[in-house]
Amino acid sequence: MDKHGYIRVMALYCLFFMALIATNHAAVVNVKTKGAKGDGATDDGPAITSAWKEACAGAPPSQLVIPPGTYMALVVDFIGPCKGPIEIVARGATIKAPPELAKFTRDTWIKFMSVDKLTLSGGTFDGQGQATWKATKCQDSQSSCNIPVNLRLNKITNSVIRDVTSLNSKNFHIAVLASDNNRFENIVIDAPGNSVNTDGMHIAKLNGLNVTNARIKTGDDCISFGDGSKNVHVQQSTCGPGHGFGVGSLGKYPNEEAVQGIFFRNCTLTGTTNGVRIKSWPASYPGAATDIHFEDIIMNGVQNPILVDQEYCPNNQCKKGVPSKVKLTNVSFRKIRGTSATKVAVKIACSPGVPCENVEVADINLTFNGGATSECSNAKPKVVGQNVPKIC
Repeated sequence: MDKHGYIRVMALYCLFFMALIATNHAAVVNVKTKGAKGDGATDDGPAITSAWKEACAGAPPSQLVIPPGTYMALVVDFIGPCKGPIEIVARGATIKAPPELAKFTRDTWIKFMSVDKLTLSGGTFDGQGQATWKATKCQDSQSSCNIPVNLRLNKITNSVIRDVTSLNSKNFHIAVLASDNNRFENIVIDAPGNSVNTDGMHIAKLNGLNVTNARIKTGDDCISFGDGSKNVHVQQSTCGPGHGFGVGSLGKYPNEEAVQGIFFRNCTLTGTTNGVRIKSWPASYPGAATDIHFEDIIMNGVQNPILVDQEYCPNNQCKKGVPSKVKLTNVSFRKIRGTSATKVAVKIACSPGVPCENVEVADINLTFNGGATSECSNAKPKVVGQNVPKIC
Protein backbone atom coordinates (compact mmCIF):
# COMPACT_ATOMS: atom_id res chain seq x y z
CA MET A 1 0.00 0.00 0.00
CA ASP A 2 1.42 3.37 -0.94
CA LYS A 3 1.61 6.33 1.41
CA HIS A 4 -1.53 8.00 0.08
CA GLY A 5 -3.53 4.78 0.32
CA TYR A 6 -2.40 4.29 3.91
CA ILE A 7 -3.50 7.81 4.80
CA ARG A 8 -6.93 7.25 3.24
CA VAL A 9 -7.42 3.98 5.17
CA MET A 10 -6.41 5.60 8.47
CA ALA A 11 -8.76 8.51 7.80
CA LEU A 12 -11.64 6.08 7.27
CA TYR A 13 -10.78 4.27 10.52
CA CYS A 14 -10.75 7.58 12.37
CA LEU A 15 -14.14 8.55 10.98
CA PHE A 16 -15.55 5.15 11.95
CA PHE A 17 -14.29 5.34 15.53
CA MET A 18 -15.44 8.95 15.88
CA ALA A 19 -18.94 7.91 14.76
CA LEU A 20 -18.85 4.97 17.17
CA ILE A 21 -17.79 7.17 20.05
CA ALA A 22 -20.48 9.74 19.20
CA THR A 23 -23.13 7.01 19.09
CA ASN A 24 -21.98 5.56 22.40
CA HIS A 25 -22.27 8.97 23.98
CA ALA A 26 -25.75 9.72 22.61
CA ALA A 27 -28.09 10.87 25.36
CA VAL A 28 -30.50 8.24 26.75
CA VAL A 29 -32.78 9.49 29.50
CA ASN A 30 -35.23 7.32 31.44
CA VAL A 31 -38.18 9.20 32.95
CA LYS A 32 -37.75 7.20 36.17
CA THR A 33 -34.43 8.99 36.76
CA LYS A 34 -36.39 12.25 36.86
CA GLY A 35 -38.82 11.01 39.47
CA ALA A 36 -41.63 9.49 37.42
CA LYS A 37 -43.48 6.97 39.61
CA GLY A 38 -45.56 5.12 37.06
CA ASP A 39 -48.10 4.28 39.75
CA GLY A 40 -51.13 5.61 37.85
CA ALA A 41 -51.86 8.21 40.54
CA THR A 42 -48.90 10.59 40.88
CA ASP A 43 -48.72 13.42 38.34
CA ASP A 44 -45.71 12.31 36.32
CA GLY A 45 -46.09 15.12 33.79
CA PRO A 46 -43.28 17.29 35.24
CA ALA A 47 -40.91 14.32 35.41
CA ILE A 48 -41.60 13.31 31.80
CA THR A 49 -41.16 16.89 30.60
CA SER A 50 -37.91 17.22 32.56
CA ALA A 51 -36.56 14.00 31.07
CA TRP A 52 -37.47 15.25 27.61
CA LYS A 53 -35.61 18.52 28.11
CA GLU A 54 -32.44 16.64 29.05
CA ALA A 55 -32.69 14.22 26.13
CA CYS A 56 -33.53 17.01 23.69
CA ALA A 57 -30.47 18.99 24.78
CA GLY A 58 -28.22 15.92 24.81
CA ALA A 59 -25.94 14.46 22.19
CA PRO A 60 -27.87 13.08 19.22
CA PRO A 61 -29.31 10.71 18.28
CA SER A 62 -30.91 10.97 21.70
CA GLN A 63 -33.62 8.87 23.29
CA LEU A 64 -36.29 9.38 25.92
CA VAL A 65 -37.43 6.13 27.52
CA ILE A 66 -40.84 5.75 29.18
CA PRO A 67 -40.75 2.20 30.60
CA PRO A 68 -43.83 -0.04 30.68
CA GLY A 69 -46.31 1.07 33.32
CA THR A 70 -49.20 3.46 33.89
CA TYR A 71 -48.42 7.15 34.27
CA MET A 72 -50.85 9.90 35.26
CA ALA A 73 -50.04 13.28 33.73
CA LEU A 74 -51.92 16.58 33.71
CA VAL A 75 -49.87 18.03 30.86
CA VAL A 76 -46.75 16.93 29.00
CA ASP A 77 -44.70 19.14 26.67
CA PHE A 78 -42.22 17.77 24.13
CA ILE A 79 -40.85 21.06 22.81
CA GLY A 80 -37.74 21.60 20.68
CA PRO A 81 -35.71 22.33 18.80
CA CYS A 82 -33.37 19.51 19.82
CA LYS A 83 -29.70 19.04 18.98
CA GLY A 84 -30.50 16.33 16.46
CA PRO A 85 -32.71 13.28 15.85
CA ILE A 86 -34.56 12.11 18.94
CA GLU A 87 -36.75 9.11 19.74
CA ILE A 88 -39.38 8.65 22.42
CA VAL A 89 -39.64 4.95 23.26
CA ALA A 90 -42.92 4.28 25.09
CA ARG A 91 -43.74 0.68 24.20
CA GLY A 92 -45.85 -0.85 26.95
CA ALA A 93 -46.42 2.52 28.62
CA THR A 94 -49.88 3.97 29.23
CA ILE A 95 -50.20 7.67 29.98
CA LYS A 96 -53.53 8.82 31.40
CA ALA A 97 -55.04 12.28 31.59
CA PRO A 98 -57.10 13.28 34.63
CA PRO A 99 -60.75 12.69 33.79
CA GLU A 100 -61.85 16.08 35.18
CA LEU A 101 -62.09 18.75 32.49
CA ALA A 102 -61.90 21.50 35.13
CA LYS A 103 -58.25 20.64 35.81
CA PHE A 104 -57.24 21.76 32.32
CA THR A 105 -56.50 25.38 31.45
CA ARG A 106 -55.45 24.83 27.83
CA ASP A 107 -56.69 23.04 24.73
CA THR A 108 -53.85 20.52 24.59
CA TRP A 109 -52.97 17.58 26.78
CA ILE A 110 -49.78 16.19 25.15
CA LYS A 111 -47.91 18.79 23.05
CA PHE A 112 -45.20 18.15 20.46
CA MET A 113 -43.74 21.34 19.03
CA SER A 114 -40.80 22.52 16.93
CA VAL A 115 -38.97 19.20 16.60
CA ASP A 116 -37.21 17.87 13.50
CA LYS A 117 -36.56 14.13 13.03
CA LEU A 118 -38.68 12.94 15.92
CA THR A 119 -39.60 9.27 16.27
CA LEU A 120 -42.40 8.31 18.66
CA SER A 121 -42.46 4.53 19.12
CA GLY A 122 -45.34 2.98 21.03
CA GLY A 123 -47.38 4.27 23.92
CA THR A 124 -51.06 4.42 24.82
CA PHE A 125 -52.46 7.88 25.53
CA ASP A 126 -55.77 7.72 27.40
CA GLY A 127 -57.63 11.03 27.58
CA GLN A 128 -60.37 9.64 29.88
CA GLY A 129 -62.92 11.84 28.16
CA GLN A 130 -66.13 10.02 29.11
CA ALA A 131 -67.35 12.69 31.56
CA THR A 132 -66.53 15.49 29.10
CA TRP A 133 -68.64 13.93 26.32
CA LYS A 134 -71.65 13.78 28.62
CA ALA A 135 -71.42 17.45 29.62
CA THR A 136 -73.08 20.08 27.43
CA LYS A 137 -70.97 22.85 28.94
CA CYS A 138 -68.09 23.28 31.32
CA GLN A 139 -69.17 21.92 34.67
CA ASP A 140 -66.82 24.14 36.67
CA SER A 141 -67.31 27.91 36.36
CA GLN A 142 -63.59 28.36 37.09
CA SER A 143 -62.66 26.35 34.04
CA SER A 144 -61.56 28.15 30.90
CA CYS A 145 -63.69 25.69 28.92
CA ASN A 146 -60.67 24.68 26.86
CA ILE A 147 -61.24 21.06 25.89
CA PRO A 148 -57.87 19.37 25.35
CA VAL A 149 -56.76 17.44 22.30
CA ASN A 150 -54.97 14.21 23.21
CA LEU A 151 -51.90 14.67 20.99
CA ARG A 152 -51.15 17.97 19.27
CA LEU A 153 -48.27 18.19 16.78
CA ASN A 154 -47.25 21.68 15.74
CA LYS A 155 -44.19 22.34 13.55
CA ILE A 156 -43.03 18.72 13.69
CA THR A 157 -41.02 17.85 10.56
CA ASN A 158 -39.42 14.81 8.93
CA SER A 159 -40.73 12.57 11.70
CA VAL A 160 -42.31 9.15 12.31
CA ILE A 161 -45.16 8.34 14.69
CA ARG A 162 -45.66 4.57 14.91
CA ASP A 163 -47.39 1.92 17.02
CA VAL A 164 -49.23 4.59 19.03
CA THR A 165 -52.72 4.27 20.55
CA SER A 166 -55.02 7.18 21.45
CA LEU A 167 -57.96 6.33 23.70
CA ASN A 168 -61.05 8.28 24.74
CA SER A 169 -59.80 11.77 23.98
CA LYS A 170 -61.84 14.63 25.41
CA ASN A 171 -61.57 16.43 22.05
CA PHE A 172 -59.71 15.53 18.83
CA HIS A 173 -57.40 12.56 19.27
CA ILE A 174 -54.51 13.75 17.09
CA ALA A 175 -54.23 17.27 15.63
CA VAL A 176 -51.43 17.88 13.13
CA LEU A 177 -50.72 21.51 12.18
CA ALA A 178 -47.90 23.11 10.19
CA SER A 179 -45.99 19.82 10.29
CA ASP A 180 -44.37 18.82 6.99
CA ASN A 181 -43.03 15.51 5.68
CA ASN A 182 -44.17 13.13 8.40
CA ARG A 183 -45.35 9.51 8.59
CA PHE A 184 -47.94 7.86 10.83
CA GLU A 185 -47.73 4.07 10.86
CA ASN A 186 -49.82 1.48 12.73
CA ILE A 187 -51.94 3.97 14.64
CA VAL A 188 -54.92 2.92 16.79
CA ILE A 189 -57.57 5.50 17.71
CA ASP A 190 -60.36 4.22 19.90
CA ALA A 191 -63.45 5.93 21.33
CA PRO A 192 -67.15 4.99 21.24
CA GLY A 193 -69.51 6.24 18.57
CA ASN A 194 -71.22 8.60 21.04
CA SER A 195 -68.03 10.50 21.92
CA VAL A 196 -68.45 14.16 20.99
CA ASN A 197 -66.10 16.04 18.63
CA THR A 198 -63.45 13.36 18.85
CA ASP A 199 -62.03 13.49 15.32
CA GLY A 200 -59.47 10.72 14.97
CA MET A 201 -56.96 12.86 13.11
CA HIS A 202 -57.41 16.50 12.16
CA ILE A 203 -54.92 17.79 9.61
CA ALA A 204 -54.31 21.38 8.47
CA LYS A 205 -51.71 23.74 7.02
CA LEU A 206 -49.08 21.14 6.17
CA ASN A 207 -47.30 19.73 3.13
CA GLY A 208 -46.47 16.03 3.04
CA LEU A 209 -48.04 13.39 5.28
CA ASN A 210 -48.40 9.62 4.90
CA VAL A 211 -50.84 7.67 7.09
CA THR A 212 -50.61 3.88 6.81
CA ASN A 213 -52.57 1.22 8.69
CA ALA A 214 -54.60 3.49 10.94
CA ARG A 215 -57.46 1.74 12.74
CA ILE A 216 -59.93 4.38 13.86
CA LYS A 217 -63.09 4.11 15.95
CA THR A 218 -64.54 7.39 17.16
CA GLY A 219 -67.56 9.67 17.42
CA ASP A 220 -66.68 12.18 14.69
CA ASP A 221 -64.67 12.19 11.46
CA CYS A 222 -62.08 9.44 11.46
CA ILE A 223 -59.77 11.74 9.51
CA SER A 224 -60.65 15.35 8.74
CA PHE A 225 -58.82 17.96 6.69
CA GLY A 226 -58.77 21.67 7.32
CA ASP A 227 -57.44 24.39 5.07
CA GLY A 228 -53.86 24.27 3.81
CA SER A 229 -53.67 20.46 3.75
CA LYS A 230 -51.38 19.44 0.88
CA ASN A 231 -49.95 16.16 -0.39
CA VAL A 232 -51.52 13.76 2.09
CA HIS A 233 -51.73 10.02 1.43
CA VAL A 234 -53.90 7.68 3.53
CA GLN A 235 -53.79 3.97 2.81
CA GLN A 236 -54.69 0.60 4.33
CA SER A 237 -56.77 2.26 7.03
CA THR A 238 -60.15 1.52 8.61
CA CYS A 239 -62.93 3.71 10.02
CA GLY A 240 -65.94 2.81 12.09
CA PRO A 241 -67.77 3.85 14.13
CA GLY A 242 -67.36 7.46 13.10
CA HIS A 243 -68.40 10.08 10.56
CA GLY A 244 -66.12 8.84 7.81
CA PHE A 245 -63.18 10.40 5.98
CA GLY A 246 -63.86 14.10 5.40
CA VAL A 247 -62.27 17.03 3.59
CA GLY A 248 -63.57 20.16 5.28
CA SER A 249 -65.65 21.79 6.31
CA LEU A 250 -64.14 24.59 4.23
CA GLY A 251 -64.95 28.26 3.75
CA LYS A 252 -66.04 29.19 7.25
CA TYR A 253 -63.19 31.66 7.82
CA PRO A 254 -61.58 34.34 5.62
CA ASN A 255 -58.26 33.73 3.88
CA GLU A 256 -58.29 29.96 4.20
CA GLU A 257 -55.43 28.25 2.37
CA ALA A 258 -56.25 25.90 -0.52
CA VAL A 259 -56.47 22.15 -0.01
CA GLN A 260 -54.50 20.26 -2.65
CA GLY A 261 -53.49 16.65 -3.18
CA ILE A 262 -55.49 14.38 -0.84
CA PHE A 263 -55.33 10.67 -1.67
CA PHE A 264 -57.20 7.79 0.02
CA ARG A 265 -56.45 4.25 -1.19
CA ASN A 266 -57.29 0.75 -0.02
CA CYS A 267 -59.41 1.75 2.99
CA THR A 268 -62.51 0.26 4.65
CA LEU A 269 -65.42 1.99 6.40
CA THR A 270 -67.92 0.08 8.53
CA GLY A 271 -71.19 1.42 9.95
CA THR A 272 -70.20 5.06 9.64
CA THR A 273 -72.59 8.00 9.22
CA ASN A 274 -70.71 9.09 6.10
CA GLY A 275 -68.21 7.46 3.81
CA VAL A 276 -65.89 9.69 1.81
CA ARG A 277 -67.00 13.29 1.99
CA ILE A 278 -66.07 16.80 0.88
CA LYS A 279 -67.96 19.60 2.60
CA SER A 280 -68.05 23.40 2.55
CA TRP A 281 -70.31 25.99 4.10
CA PRO A 282 -72.94 27.92 2.18
CA ALA A 283 -72.39 31.69 2.19
CA SER A 284 -68.72 30.85 2.62
CA TYR A 285 -65.59 32.86 2.13
CA PRO A 286 -63.73 32.11 -1.13
CA GLY A 287 -61.59 29.01 -1.13
CA ALA A 288 -60.39 26.10 -3.23
CA ALA A 289 -59.85 22.35 -3.01
CA THR A 290 -58.25 20.41 -5.84
CA ASP A 291 -56.80 16.99 -6.60
CA ILE A 292 -58.85 14.99 -4.11
CA HIS A 293 -58.99 11.29 -4.91
CA PHE A 294 -60.65 8.27 -3.28
CA GLU A 295 -59.80 4.87 -4.75
CA ASP A 296 -60.30 1.20 -3.82
CA ILE A 297 -62.59 1.87 -0.85
CA ILE A 298 -64.88 -0.72 0.77
CA MET A 299 -68.16 0.42 2.39
CA ASN A 300 -69.92 -1.88 4.87
CA GLY A 301 -73.38 -0.54 5.74
CA VAL A 302 -72.30 3.07 5.41
CA GLN A 303 -74.71 6.00 5.27
CA ASN A 304 -73.95 8.48 2.46
CA PRO A 305 -71.03 6.46 1.05
CA ILE A 306 -70.00 9.12 -1.50
CA LEU A 307 -70.91 12.68 -0.61
CA VAL A 308 -69.98 16.13 -1.87
CA ASP A 309 -71.89 18.60 0.28
CA GLN A 310 -71.40 22.28 -0.44
CA GLU A 311 -74.42 23.14 1.66
CA TYR A 312 -72.97 21.85 4.92
CA CYS A 313 -74.86 23.62 7.69
CA PRO A 314 -74.96 21.77 11.03
CA ASN A 315 -77.40 23.10 13.60
CA ASN A 316 -78.53 25.84 11.17
CA GLN A 317 -75.41 27.87 11.92
CA CYS A 318 -75.24 29.50 8.50
CA LYS A 319 -77.14 31.30 5.74
CA LYS A 320 -78.83 28.56 3.80
CA GLY A 321 -79.50 29.25 0.16
CA VAL A 322 -76.45 31.45 -0.33
CA PRO A 323 -73.91 29.61 -2.53
CA SER A 324 -70.59 28.37 -1.25
CA LYS A 325 -67.56 30.11 -2.76
CA VAL A 326 -65.24 27.14 -2.33
CA LYS A 327 -64.21 25.86 -5.77
CA LEU A 328 -63.78 22.08 -6.15
CA THR A 329 -61.73 20.76 -9.08
CA ASN A 330 -60.10 17.48 -10.07
CA VAL A 331 -62.01 15.15 -7.75
CA SER A 332 -62.33 11.41 -8.34
CA PHE A 333 -64.17 8.47 -6.79
CA ARG A 334 -62.88 5.17 -8.19
CA LYS A 335 -63.48 1.50 -7.34
CA ILE A 336 -65.72 2.18 -4.36
CA ARG A 337 -67.81 -0.86 -3.49
CA GLY A 338 -69.93 -2.45 -0.80
CA THR A 339 -73.25 -1.67 0.85
CA SER A 340 -75.05 1.59 1.53
CA ALA A 341 -77.30 2.12 4.55
CA THR A 342 -79.20 4.87 2.68
CA LYS A 343 -80.93 4.88 -0.68
CA VAL A 344 -78.88 7.75 -2.11
CA ALA A 345 -75.49 6.09 -2.24
CA VAL A 346 -73.82 8.77 -4.37
CA LYS A 347 -74.60 12.47 -3.85
CA ILE A 348 -72.60 15.19 -5.53
CA ALA A 349 -74.12 18.51 -4.44
CA CYS A 350 -71.82 21.25 -5.68
CA SER A 351 -72.16 25.00 -5.34
CA PRO A 352 -74.33 26.89 -7.86
CA GLY A 353 -71.97 29.83 -7.43
CA VAL A 354 -68.78 27.94 -8.33
CA PRO A 355 -69.81 24.58 -9.84
CA CYS A 356 -67.45 21.63 -9.48
CA GLU A 357 -65.11 20.95 -12.37
CA ASN A 358 -63.49 17.72 -13.54
CA VAL A 359 -65.25 15.26 -11.24
CA GLU A 360 -64.80 11.60 -12.17
CA VAL A 361 -66.89 8.66 -10.94
CA ALA A 362 -65.55 5.26 -12.02
CA ASP A 363 -66.36 1.60 -11.33
CA ILE A 364 -68.70 2.17 -8.40
CA ASN A 365 -70.63 -0.80 -6.99
CA LEU A 366 -72.78 0.24 -4.03
CA THR A 367 -75.91 -1.73 -3.25
CA PHE A 368 -78.92 -0.91 -1.09
CA ASN A 369 -81.90 -3.09 -0.22
CA GLY A 370 -84.51 -1.81 -2.64
CA GLY A 371 -82.00 -0.28 -5.03
CA ALA A 372 -79.48 2.52 -4.60
CA THR A 373 -79.69 5.84 -6.44
CA SER A 374 -77.47 8.84 -7.13
CA GLU A 375 -77.98 12.60 -7.19
CA CYS A 376 -75.93 15.37 -8.79
CA SER A 377 -76.33 19.13 -8.78
CA ASN A 378 -74.09 21.82 -10.27
CA ALA A 379 -71.70 19.17 -11.55
CA LYS A 380 -71.42 17.02 -14.67
CA PRO A 381 -69.22 14.14 -13.57
CA LYS A 382 -67.22 12.10 -16.02
CA VAL A 383 -68.58 8.55 -15.69
CA VAL A 384 -66.19 5.69 -16.43
CA GLY A 385 -66.70 1.92 -16.41
CA GLN A 386 -69.63 0.00 -14.93
CA ASN A 387 -71.42 1.79 -12.10
CA VAL A 388 -74.07 0.74 -9.60
CA PRO A 389 -76.11 2.80 -9.06
CA LYS A 390 -76.32 4.58 -12.37
CA ILE A 391 -74.60 7.93 -11.94
CA CYS A 392 -76.93 10.91 -12.35
